[in-house]
Amino acid sequence: MSELVVELLPEVNEIKDEDLRNNVIACWDEAISFRGWTKELLLDIPFTLLAENVSISFIDHVRAVCRMCIACDKVLDEMHGSKKTPVNRDHLIAGALLADVGKLMEYEIIDGKSIKSDYGKHIRHPFSGVALAYKHSIPSEVMHIIATHSKEGAGEKRTAESIIFHHADFIDFELVK
Repeated sequence: MSELVVELLPEVNEIKDEDLRNNVIACWDEAISFRGWTKELLLDIPFTLLAENVSISFIDHVRAVCRMCIACDKVLDEMHGSKKTPVNRDHLIAGALLADVGKLMEYEIIDGKSIKSDYGKHIRHPFSGVALAYKHSIPSEVMHIIATHSKEGAGEKRTAESIIFHHADFIDFELVK
């Protein structure tokens, strides 16, 4: 299944730390296995259930936000230098790729339609995402991005990586709403 993750999310190869990259892939592998998601379903499910007629897929959203994060980090580095805006790019990319991985546990397909599962009614994706990340030895700095990216992170002091991800994520989300 690791090949599927790399095929769907080629940005994972941007993670320079091999252990971190492999652990991110392992999180995705487990989340995909949880409900037996297929490539076709992963490419078809909407990235959010909070808006009507969403035409952007879950995978496209994850990739778009990850790429926005990378671009933002590059611009900040070019304009201000890495010492003035220190960002751990590996952590940023890992967080961007894992922030929504819990949706694969939160969602299910019933009669061809994506819905929130019973599991998802009790545990939103930031929580299940952090649990998966912890299980697969993802650093706490990355778990922080997952935990603080959504409403559950309101009021928390965010790291630089979490700030970048949060805003990139909401750019994509708000444009769809």
